[in-house]
Amino acid sequence: MPSGVKLIPKPASLHSDEYKRFLEHLRAVRLAAGMTQQQIADQLNKPQSYVSKCQSGERRMDIVEIHAFCVAMNKPVDEFVREWAIIVKRPKR
Repeated sequence: MPSGVKLIPKPASLHSDEYKRFLEHLRAVRLAAGMTQQQIADQLNKPQSYVSKCQSGERRMDIVEIHAFCVAMNKPVDEFVREWAIIVKRPKR
């Protein structure tokens, strides 16, 4: 490696264990609400592919989007986060 070249650290993975568990929880809550991806998309005024990309981890969600999903699923966001916090503390599978 030439002198003076600095290595750039890798960005955090979109698929850390915690984020994978978040995605699993998001899907479980949607299914528990008896909703399809299309129904969530309709509530959000987005295409079904948007919901699919969020749920699969292809698109990383921010807190505003998480809140919108929770509203669409009739799930209080504080309850959703509290449940996820319990899930993430469990030993890895």
